[in-house]
Amino acid sequence: MNQPRLKEFYQKNVANKLKSQFSFKNVHQIPKLMKIVVNIGLSEAKENIKVLDIAIEELAAITGQKPLLCRAKRSVSNFKIRQGMPIGIKVTLRNAMMYEFLDRLVNIAIPRIRDFRGINPDSFDGHGNFNLGLTEQYMFPEISIEKSDKTRGMNITVVTTAKKDEHAKALLEAFGILFKKGNNK
Repeated sequence: MNQPRLKEFYQKNVANKLKSQFSFKNVHQIPKLMKIVVNIGLSEAKENIKVLDIAIEELAAITGQKPLLCRAKRSVSNFKIRQGMPIGIKVTLRNAMMYEFLDRLVNIAIPRIRDFRGINPDSFDGHGNFNLGLTEQYMFPEISIEKSDKTRGMNITVVTTAKKDEHAKALLEAFGILFKKGNNK
């Protein structure tokens, strides 16, 4: 199997650029991607269980991997949730699948966002991990609007080995993610 295009790009260009930019002494200090976690919360699944099947099918088409069903750990009466009820689905992508998904996200999905002005750079967690919330799944070409029942948002978490947010931001910018400039929130 061929190596993903983005992984090859990282090894040839990005790693050397980051090493010289931040003057890392050791190759292991250079930030790299660990995993990407994509999850969808399905609060409407408590009334209509068929929503779960549609969402699983869509997330599997987007990521290329079967999602894991997440169940409630405890009962919450305010949200009408009982322990063990399905409340979401998630996929953890690593290695080749991770690079393929990031490539499609950066080059196909994000440019299809309406009125896109850049991603909020405040979405880092302080430990080099990045969270991105998407409001609809239709920006991925794998999803057919005719077959989908409704718009669903998703959260994408990019976990890196970077110790500082600025290193992780430089890594993601090198992969092609566009961040907002300045302080225009």
